[in-house]
Amino acid sequence: MRFTILDDWLRWQETLHPRAIDLSLERVRTVLRRLQPEPPGQTIITVGGTNGKGSCVAFLDAMLRTAGYRVGAYTSPHLLRYNERIRINGIEAADAALCQVFDRIDAVRGEVSLTYFEFGTLAALELFREAGVEVAVLEVGLGGRLDAVNIMDADAALVVSVALDHTDWLGSNRDSIGYEKAGIYRPDRPAVCADPDPPPRLIQYAEDISARLLRVNRDYHFARTGSTWCWQSSACCLDHLPLPTLAGNHQLGNAAAALMTLTSLGDRLPVSPEAICAGLVSAELSGRHQIIPGPVEWILDVAHNPHAATVLADHLRARPCTGRTWAMIGLLADKDAPGVIEALTDTIDAWCAITLDGNRGRTGDELVALLRATGARAEAADIQEACRIIQTTACPGDRIVVLGSFHTVAPVLAIQPWLSNSPLPPSREA
Repeated sequence: MRFTILDDWLRWQETLHPRAIDLSLERVRTVLRRLQPEPPGQTIITVGGTNGKGSCVAFLDAMLRTAGYRVGAYTSPHLLRYNERIRINGIEAADAALCQVFDRIDAVRGEVSLTYFEFGTLAALELFREAGVEVAVLEVGLGGRLDAVNIMDADAALVVSVALDHTDWLGSNRDSIGYEKAGIYRPDRPAVCADPDPPPRLIQYAEDISARLLRVNRDYHFARTGSTWCWQSSACCLDHLPLPTLAGNHQLGNAAAALMTLTSLGDRLPVSPEAICAGLVSAELSGRHQIIPGPVEWILDVAHNPHAATVLADHLRARPCTGRTWAMIGLLADKDAPGVIEALTDTIDAWCAITLDGNRGRTGDELVALLRATGARAEAADIQEACRIIQTTACPGDRIVVLGSFHTVAPVLAIQPWLSNSPLPPSREA
C-alpha cells in the first residue's frame, strides 16, 4: 500500500494530476472499467445544479433510508472530514476503508492520471458496490456533462437550479451552463428540472435525447398550506406534509424536486407517504442555512454566488432579529464577489472579511475594498480574529452570519465559538 494514513493519500492525490480540475470522462471511465468490469446493478440517482444539490441529496437519502433501502450518498466538498463525502446508510466511510479502496484504485489505474475528485468518485462507486447498496445518490461536482460522476448512467437525474457560477469552465451565461448541467440526463429516463425558468438549451438537450423531462410548475406542483405543505403530480397527490427541518423557504422547492425524482422511479423504488414524511424531518445538512440558536444566533451558509446569496438574504428578511446582523465573509477569487455583496447589502449591519488562502484564494483586504465601496462597515480579519471580534462585540438579540465558502464555514464549525464553554481562539499576539 502506497500510504496507510488517509491524509497522506489525500495530499498525494492533490499533486498527482497536472490540473486540479480537468473536465473529462475518458480517464476516469477507463479506471472504472478496470475496477468494475460489470455494472453493480444498483439504481443510480444523479443530482446536479448550481445551488441546492446537497439539500436534494439529503432529502433523497433520508427518504430512501427511511423506506428501508440500503443507500449510498456521495457529496462534495466536505466541511470538516473527507469521510463526509461518502456515506453508506448514513454512516461516513472509515479511514481504513478509504485507504484500502484508494490502494485498489492506484493498483489498477496504471499510467492513467486522476484528479483528487476523480479518485474520490471512483472510491465512492467501489465502496457502494462492496456494500451492496440498492440506491446510489450522486452529487455532481462541477457542471455535469463532463463531471466524473457522469460516468454512471443515471436512472433518474435532477437539475436543481441553473445560475452563474464556475463560468471559467461552464460558460458565461445561463444557457451554456444549463447545457452542461443537462448532460446528466439520459434517453427515455426521468429528467427532473426544478428551476422555474430553465434555460432553452437545457430543454432542447432533453428533447434531443428523448429524455422524460419533468418540470416544476408544469409536471409537478407544490404549495405551503400554513404549518404543512402539499405536493402533486399526475401520478399522485400528497397533502399535509411536514415542513422540512432544513431551514429556509427555498427548501420546499428542493424537497419537492426530490419527491418528483422519487415518484419518477416509483415502479422500482416505491416509497410510502410515511417514509416521505419521516425523511423530510430527518434530513440533515451542515453549513446550509444551518441555524445555531442562542442569545446570539449563528447562521452558517456556504452561499458563494449571487443566486445563493439572494436566497440567504430572503431568509434573513423572513426571520428578522431584534438586534444587529454581523457577517463573516470569505470568497474565492473566481466567485462574483460584487454580486454576492449586492444581494446581501441591506440585510447586514457590519462585515468581517476573511482571507482565504491557496491558489484560488481572495484576501480580506480585497473584500473590504468592495464592501466599503458600497458604503458598508467592514474590516479585514483572519477567522480566529473575526470570531474574537464578533464574540466580544455582539449583544443578545444580535445574529452572526458566516458565509461565502466551505473554506469559511468549515473552520468556524471546527471552533464552535457559540458554545459557552468553548474558549475564545487565541489572539494573534498570544
